This record gives sequence, C-alpha cells and structure tokens, in this order.
Amino acid sequence: MTEQMMEQPQTLTGLKLAGHHIQGQEEVFTEGAMSLLESLCARFAGDVDALLAKRKERQVRIDKGELPDFLPETRAIRDGKWTIRGIPTDLQDRRVEITGPVDRKMIINALNADVKVFMADFEDSLAPSWEKVIQGQINLRDAVRGTIEYKAPDTGKEYRLNDNPAVLIARVRGLHLKEKHVEFNGQSIPGALFDFCFYFYHNYRQLLSKGSGPYFYIPKLESHLEARWWAKVFAFTEERFCLEPGTIKCTCLIETLPAVFEMDEILYELRSNIVALNCGRWDYIFSYIKTLKHHSDRVLPDRQQVTMDKPFLSAYSRLLIKTCHKRGALAMGGMAAFIPAKDAEANRLVLERVCKDKELEARNGHDGTWVAHPGLAQTAMAVFNQFIGDDHCNQLHITRDVDAPILASELLAPCEGERTEHGMRLNIRIALQYIEAWISGNGCVPIYGLMEDAATAEISRASIWQWIHHQKHLSNGKLVTKALLKEMLVEELANVKEEVGSERFTHGRFTQAAVLLEEITTADELVDFLTLPGYELLTKQEH
Repeated sequence: MTEQMMEQPQTLTGLKLAGHHIQGQEEVFTEGAMSLLESLCARFAGDVDALLAKRKERQVRIDKGELPDFLPETRAIRDGKWTIRGIPTDLQDRRVEITGPVDRKMIINALNADVKVFMADFEDSLAPSWEKVIQGQINLRDAVRGTIEYKAPDTGKEYRLNDNPAVLIARVRGLHLKEKHVEFNGQSIPGALFDFCFYFYHNYRQLLSKGSGPYFYIPKLESHLEARWWAKVFAFTEERFCLEPGTIKCTCLIETLPAVFEMDEILYELRSNIVALNCGRWDYIFSYIKTLKHHSDRVLPDRQQVTMDKPFLSAYSRLLIKTCHKRGALAMGGMAAFIPAKDAEANRLVLERVCKDKELEARNGHDGTWVAHPGLAQTAMAVFNQFIGDDHCNQLHITRDVDAPILASELLAPCEGERTEHGMRLNIRIALQYIEAWISGNGCVPIYGLMEDAATAEISRASIWQWIHHQKHLSNGKLVTKALLKEMLVEELANVKEEVGSERFTHGRFTQAAVLLEEITTADELVDFLTLPGYELLTKQEH
C-alpha cells in the first residue's frame, strides 16, 4: 500500500461505542457479543427504516379516510390449515406473568413471586439510559446463572433467588427506538437488535442447559412484514450458533390497531419461533387513538371508562384467543396495573377489581395474564387456577369455533362514554408525573394506586390531543382547546407540587416535563411516541 493511499480518509465502517464508560461494560461487550451485533446490524439494521416508512405510508392513507381492515392479499394464510412449530415445556403454563424493569432488586423479587413467568423489560417500563441498559444485561446474566444478589443500601436487607424461580423472558425495545450509544456505519443502531443480541449471546447456553431457552417478548409490531424481519433475525442467529431451527422462542404483543388485522399473518411469519400473542391493552388503546386520530367519530372518552368490556376491546380479546388457539399458540391476557393498598378496605376493593378483570379474561379463554405487582399474583393465580384447573396447563382446548366471525367494524367500533374535566385533569397529572420520572431515568412509576409505564402516559396525552384536534366539549360544556390545556397544566403543576412536596418538586424535573407535555399535546401533528423526545432529554442529561 502506497503512502498516498494510506493518507486518504478511511470509510467509516463497523461498530462504534459512542456512550461513556459504564462500570462492568467489559462483561457485556465481549469480542463474541460484539461480533454478533456487528453481523446483525450489517444484515438487518438497514431494513428497519424501510419498515418504519411503511408504517407512515399506511398512516397517511388512514388519515385521508381509509379504515384498517384484513388484508385481501393474505387471505390464503388466514384460511389455511397450519399451526406453529410448538411450545417448550416451560412455556406451556403461563397462567400468571409479572412484568417489570431490569433493575437488580426488581428482577429478584419478580423471579421469586408466585408467578409462572417474569417478563424482564427493556421497553415501556425502562427509561433506557446507557447505564440502565448495560446494567440490565449484567443483571439478567447473573439471574440466569442464579448468582444474582442485592443488598439494600438503606436497610441492609439482602435479596437472593429462591430455589424455583419463574421462567425468564426478555422484552426488547420496539423497532422505532434507537440505541444512541452504539453506532454502525455512523448511524445509531436499533435498540431492539442491541437488547436481543446481548441477552441471547450471554445467556443462551446456560438457559438451554437448564431445560429452558432464549425467550423474548416482541413489542409494538404493526405488520406481518415486521414479524418476517424478526423471523429472519432469529433464523440467522440460530444458524450462526448451530442451534436447531425454532430454538429461540418469542411472544408478540398485539398492542397496535394495525396488528390486530394481521394476527394470523404474524403467527405464520414467525411460526418456527412464536409461542403466543399477548393483549397489550394499554398500548392498544393508545394505538386506537393514534391510528384513528383524524376520524372524529372515533374519539375516546376518559381513560378510566375505556375498559375491556367495551365492544372494540372485547372483540380484540376474543379474536386474539380464537386466532391463537386455532394455530396452537397461547393467548395471553393484559395487565392488571393496580398496586396493593395499605388500607385494608381500599386493598379489598383493589383485589375485587383485579379479580373481576381476570375472570373476564379467563372466561373468554385466555391462557394467562399479567400483573405489575407481586401482591396481585395470588389473586390472579386463584382466578386462572379455577378456570384452567390441575388437568391442563392452559386453555388451548377452548377454540371459540362457535363464535361468529369478528368483523373489522367490531374492532373499530366507537367507544361510548363521557369526557370530563376531572378526567382531563387526571390525564395531565399522570402524564406530567410519568414524563418527569422517565426523563429522570425511571420508567416504572406508582401514581394514584396504579403502576404506570409509558403506555398509560401515552393514552393520557394522546386523548387530550385528540379532544383538542376535534374540538370536543367536556361534560360540563367547556370546549377543549390548546388554551384550556395550558391553563389546566399550570394549575395541575401546582397541584403536583403540593402532592410531592416542595423539596421533591425543586430537585425533580417537573418544569421540563410540563414543557414537553405541552409541546406534544398542542402540536399540530400527534407525536408518535413521547419516548422519542423523552429519549433526547434523557441522553442530554447523561453528558
């Protein structure tokens, strides 16, 4: 090579760590793991932007008046007689699952809870700071090895795993989220590939040796083409590590309105790897608002009135069960976001509501459900034990074949209910407190007796945007306008200050959260995800 050639600028290729050094990162960024990530990015990262562009193209058509519907070009798949590859033994009984972020204490408590599965979450309940993302991978590696321990700094209490912990499933980030701290060819990589790569690489041998496997939850799919992308990622990884096809198993959340019309197709594309679909109800409600945002006849009422017995949500749950069981896949129910109350009477009411919600799911034929707190596990388990019994692991035998076909019009049915000033103010306070926590690095927050994650905050702010956009009136006659939102925001910011106390308010980021909430709620176009501008604020804080 000549001296002149050596002086020419080098083309930017390969992986680059752009984040600051985090203690323990060498344990994550090993040579083998980085080699896998580079290969995954080289083959698959470039396709993500095209998939996201297809989302936008479809949304433009819906904004112009088209309504989502089942795809005519995939009718043969929906009508075909096929099933998924199969379900591993340790995933056949999932009657209660607990979810939560990947911090050390949470992982131990969740794996020790009276549940079948713990979904360790890199997505909606985690604010993905660079430190938390890396520490989460270390924590899960230690959990898989059974060596995870935690000592509370304030009390000195020690936490360790019990002998028979729950099955572990990792939820990766959605395709829309980037990991800014790692670049490939000068571009931030998909957070989904980062999360998948490192959890798989560091844990697959240990998991398989224990009779389990590398199991994943895939969030926020909007089409079977996105499922096809994941199928290719899984197949490539299995082949690279000389694993049997179908070793990697996934559960897909059906939590977007477009995806509910492509459930058969999503199962088909992932048939080698998929074991279940899940009703991600809170994100689904948000997606209903977001997808139909320009349709004035489909504006939702107060969030608290949008319950699973509403026609459009009942149709969604029943169709998911029917579709899954026809294909041999499990149909998981949604989240009970309640937190046990300290007051005995208040707690009795909480458990009553959880019981009623879970009975509806179990009666419909769901194979299991989600809780956000270990204190609800026993109540949810009792309900599903009653319906599933000791002779079965699940309710796959409930086919719902006698049901009439569920039509697009049922899935899109308008939702009756009031829009109240109390509901609007509650939306503002919830969104305000959640955004403040998220941009401060905490994505899982107890607010007013509920464990809130990004999905519930999304509903809160998107509802108000929709009311403003369609010039809706509250039940007391007030017209919902940008000016009304700003007026209420000032008042509710003061109320939040009173609730949390001056010291917490002063040391928090509530003013920044209020600015962001106002920006995204009064914008002319609905912002896709509050976590996108939120991530900008989160990463700025790191520098």
